[in-house]
Amino acid sequence: MGAQAVEQTAPATTDPHAVPTRTGLLIIGASQSGVQLAVSLRALGFDEHITLLGDEDHRPYQRPALSKEFLQGTVESESLIFRSNQYWSEHNVELVKGEYIVRIDKEADGSGVAHASSGREFPFKRLALTVGARARKLDIEGGDLDGVLYLRNADDALALKARVGDATDVVVIGGGFIGLEAASSLQKMGKNVTVLEFGPRLVGRAVGEETAEYFLQAHRSRGLDIRLNTSAARFTASDGGTSVAAVELQDGTVLPAQIVLIGIGVIPNTQLAEQLGLEVDNGVVVDRFALASDGTTVAVGDVANMPNPVPGSEAGERIRLESVNNAIEHAKVAAYSLTGRREEYAGIPWFWSNQADLKLQIAGLCNGYDRTVLRRDGERGKFSVLYYRQGRIIAADCVNAPLDFMAVKNALAKGQNIPADAAADPATLLKTITTDS
Repeated sequence: MGAQAVEQTAPATTDPHAVPTRTGLLIIGASQSGVQLAVSLRALGFDEHITLLGDEDHRPYQRPALSKEFLQGTVESESLIFRSNQYWSEHNVELVKGEYIVRIDKEADGSGVAHASSGREFPFKRLALTVGARARKLDIEGGDLDGVLYLRNADDALALKARVGDATDVVVIGGGFIGLEAASSLQKMGKNVTVLEFGPRLVGRAVGEETAEYFLQAHRSRGLDIRLNTSAARFTASDGGTSVAAVELQDGTVLPAQIVLIGIGVIPNTQLAEQLGLEVDNGVVVDRFALASDGTTVAVGDVANMPNPVPGSEAGERIRLESVNNAIEHAKVAAYSLTGRREEYAGIPWFWSNQADLKLQIAGLCNGYDRTVLRRDGERGKFSVLYYRQGRIIAADCVNAPLDFMAVKNALAKGQNIPADAAADPATLLKTITTDS
């Protein structure tokens, strides 16, 4: 990502006896949600000093492109940077890179001191956790061999790019979004790619059966070797070597691999929240205003377990969302909380995933659907699945069908419906049959 020097508004002192200046808000996690929180606070008139702290030696950057455009070399690292150094300086935001917080001492009023592994201390009046999630590791023999990689952050992407040139065969473990995006990119770069998915279908957590089957057939027709219900037994090196050379499957099959890329999900980074005594349950538990259980700390984005923001959700239903849209919208809600306002997080989640020439857009959440409507236009390469519950539309998966996606997204946001029978004709524009009941 091209680590560059950051112009800080309040440079760290070299005097070990000096007392660090207390920041108005310490944001731990220079992520999409951390950046958006700082930007939103300034837009709302929050004028106290902000410290935005990250443990990577990179300026805050966009992650979605790491598995696609950045890996393929079609975009430069500089184009992924969120904001310039000048922006942070002009808006009184101190950007701190490469500091890992190991402990936080906090008072009842929300103030405290964060202690970094380097020995630096960061006093604060209020605290925000935008620490995201980390890649779930695969505990397997040979998992520590060179060439066994994950793809979660910029350093992961740089390590993968450094090895791609010398590789012929790649095995991707995990048929979720990251795995399929990276597999498609690597295949486009001329690699022999095999995808191993432990479960019975692709992207099992995010889409329904029809969409999963569509992607399976589409990727296979494009030359990807995808194996479902398959798991690796071990990774092996050449005799006396330290780099991965093959993947042995549970059935004894051996696949050559100079790169093994593992994408089996993420784990929310709740370590600091646990140390602080905050309520944690698959993420930091927050209310509709992004406030954690202590009533003063805000937790935002991938790390937050929040009340389901979809209008009409059942009371007590909670969810943790991993998406750019959620990071942005949740940060705006947290910014309101930090400025003394109460704006509930209520909105329609949406997601996207670009895999080769397949542009998937998802509106809403399909949990609990009891009917689907399939819209397919093979001539134009369009495919959509609409999900219904008790006669009302609740979500849609749309591949190369942006008009379907926008129609469903807008209908959900306005509390409208799209009658299932009328939607079954793929030639019908969904926006023309949207109703208020």
